[in-house]
Amino acid sequence: MKKEDGRRIEKPWTKGLRLINRDSAAFAFFLFLSFIFWYLNSLGKENEAGINYQVRYINIPKERAITSEQPDDLNLFLKGPGYAILKLKIFGKKTPLIVDLLKVNYKKAPGDKELNYYIVTSGLTKSLNVQVRSGCEITSIKPDTLFFTLDKIVANSALIPENKIDNKKKR
Repeated sequence: MKKEDGRRIEKPWTKGLRLINRDSAAFAFFLFLSFIFWYLNSLGKENEAGINYQVRYINIPKERAITSEQPDDLNLFLKGPGYAILKLKIFGKKTPLIVDLLKVNYKKAPGDKELNYYIVTSGLTKSLNVQVRSGCEITSIKPDTLFFTLDKIVANSALIPENKIDNKKKR
């Protein structure tokens, strides 16, 4: 609606809505701003978090192969500054953790005639702390035990020509 001089007539209820919209937008902005400050403050403090890492096994004994299924990842529980944990969560998952079977104390499963072995993951804490390379400390690792089977690699005689088998027997 317009007056005779060309000015618009404001409806009283629309003026109140504009005021409410402006107040709610300001409230939402400052609420978001306070959340950001709170989050930045909490990152500076000591935090605990769990991060999943992929695992690779190296230096398997000669003429042996791991035949049982291994967990593809370990869940490391870390304690440290929030910034370091956030950095690990964003960038740290790219490289897998390496379990070197020459340096790890793996044991044969008791009472088992097969070649079943296990590794207690608490013994891996030092080497995994070095690999993670952050300001965080590993407090625990899940699963707590890694089970695996080391079987002998057997050459398939069907793939070897017969004359080579005979030559090996003569020597």
